[in-house]
Amino acid sequence: QVQLVESGGGLVQAGGSLRLSCAASGLTSSSYGMAWFRQAPGKDREFVAAIRSGDTTVYLADSVKGRFTLSRDNAKKTMDLQMTSLKPEDTAVYYCAGHSRRPISSALRGGAAYSYWGQGTQVTVSS
Repeated sequence: QVQLVESGGGLVQAGGSLRLSCAASGLTSSSYGMAWFRQAPGKDREFVAAIRSGDTTVYLADSVKGRFTLSRDNAKKTMDLQMTSLKPEDTAVYYCAGHSRRPISSALRGGAAYSYWGQGTQVTVSS
């Protein structure tokens, strides 16, 4: 059974930084895809960042390029999203997502590529 648990959300002032972590238990396949999505109040869920097995590319939404970075620690089975230069528009619930098969690159940015989701962690950026 796969379980994804997010941590690290909180309240930060604009320009500040936060680091989100996703702990993945049960996602033991060597073929996988993992991602972060976010959903702000009244808005649709949107893609933030993704990685997949066998691929060194980190896929980032245009809105976060240059500010967010994504890394995975295979030994610890965690995926971290380092967020810097945060803006009020980054305020949202951030969700970790995973799949036990390597998604094709064109599908990485869509929620349908992921079978497993965490409960979410709130990030609030004050102006």
